[in-house]
Amino acid sequence: MAIQIYILGKLMEDNNYPYKLKKQLSEPIPLDQLGGLTESKLYYHFESLAKQGLIEPVEIIKEEHRPDKQVFAITSKGREELPKKIYKLFERADSISEMIIALANIDYVERNVVVSILQKKLKEYEDRWEHIKNLEKPNQLEEEKRNLTDFVGDYFSSKTEHTTYWFGKLIERIQQREI
Repeated sequence: MAIQIYILGKLMEDNNYPYKLKKQLSEPIPLDQLGGLTESKLYYHFESLAKQGLIEPVEIIKEEHRPDKQVFAITSKGREELPKKIYKLFERADSISEMIIALANIDYVERNVVVSILQKKLKEYEDRWEHIKNLEKPNQLEEEKRNLTDFVGDYFSSKTEHTTYWFGKLIERIQQREI
């Protein structure tokens, strides 16, 4: 879904073709390599979006000794679907790193809706952690198991603090239009 949001977001800016988007994604940081995005995956998503009627070919660029480049534009249906896909990505993401593409396209959605989604996600995360913290611990654990239990508890406690802190910061920055 993130790849499709990336493509639709780029086509909101201007008509484009797959190879150029792949190149833009790899410079200056090789995000394509970090995300495992191959040219074939990108072309697959262009094809999928075209089949859904969200984008359409508008031009073929012919260059001597080069393959033809099929240029695409976003359709009105694509403009309607982009916000829905962005909201869905925010709803499904379990971490901020999974939201990067949605955050990069936040100008195509209502910020208050995104904030509401994130606040709900943060509340559920905090409630779930509170529930886990309040579970009774058996008193008669073997030392080896107690050490593991303590280690895992410390790890998740630290991870939860870190996650809730950054979710709070993200919400704050979206509200202040810094993101």
